[in-house]
Amino acid sequence: MSKKPVLNNLASDNTSCACPGVMDAVIAANSGIASSYGDDSCSLRLDAIFTDIFETEVRVFPVVSGTAANALALSALTPSFGKVFCHEMSHINTDECAAPEFFTGGAKLVPIASEDGKINPDSLNTVIRGTGVVHSAQPAAVSIAQSCEVGAVYRLDEISALGATAHDHGLSLHMDGARFANALVALDASPAEMTWKAGVDVLSFGGTKNGCLAAEAVIFFKPELVKSFPFLHKRSGQLISKMRFISAQLEAYVGNDLWLRNARHANAMAARLSTGLGSIAGVQLAYPTQSNEIFVHLDRLVIAQLNAAGFNVTEGELDGTAPPRFVTAWNTETAEIDQLLAAIAAAAG
Repeated sequence: MSKKPVLNNLASDNTSCACPGVMDAVIAANSGIASSYGDDSCSLRLDAIFTDIFETEVRVFPVVSGTAANALALSALTPSFGKVFCHEMSHINTDECAAPEFFTGGAKLVPIASEDGKINPDSLNTVIRGTGVVHSAQPAAVSIAQSCEVGAVYRLDEISALGATAHDHGLSLHMDGARFANALVALDASPAEMTWKAGVDVLSFGGTKNGCLAAEAVIFFKPELVKSFPFLHKRSGQLISKMRFISAQLEAYVGNDLWLRNARHANAMAARLSTGLGSIAGVQLAYPTQSNEIFVHLDRLVIAQLNAAGFNVTEGELDGTAPPRFVTAWNTETAEIDQLLAAIAAAAG
């Protein structure tokens, strides 16, 4: 009996392995001795490396997960009595087990609804209220994901408009960049254009979904916002004793445009899958494909047949109302895409 295929890479980009360039850097770092807790030479280079990438002076704090990056970044921007405005589908609101609330000491998340997965300035304006009122939690920060949870990408003008709105109200703008590279290559923009030039104050810079083993970073574009963050970094358990292994990943990831090549490949594979899905009768994309995530409306019987064939396809939310998601990665192969398309076409037919 032949072994059934398992759709590992297309279930999530978290299921992909680390890319060779990153693994080579980890192996190279695993030689000799090095100072601990971020005082090694590799960790000390990160500020300069990312300053060059973002074309402005930055402070970089490596962490090992996106949840840690988001929660710690927001804790630097938001007091315990503050509010964080975010999209209702944002990871900080739905997928991080109240970590932002915990690390901020109890700040309130204010979810904003939209049909395209993105916050718009008008909706944001309507919910920012209570400033200076002692009975109200105080507006403190706006958080957006780039690319967002439905795979949509904020245009540069959209980020600038949200940044201006946030700053007009005295709030900071945080960007959850778990798939930062995928959005960047989709826009064909520079890292500076997509962040601080558009009003972003703090970035959760993602690497794990795009080829790293476990490497993210909190990046400050305004030194004055760092304040006591080194203590928060330590207190959270993210100041790793052998930080060289996290920093080596980040250095290799952004070196020689590895991160951009990985993201371009993932996006190209998503486009191939999206185009193929669009040609199958009875199959409808739920959102435009703009990065490396594809959401598609599939009949439950089709999903059942795909899973019976060994593909790992979920219906989304527990009530089955969310469309299934497919995610391409740095190492997704065309054969995987074509195998899935053939299976969906057969099931749908």
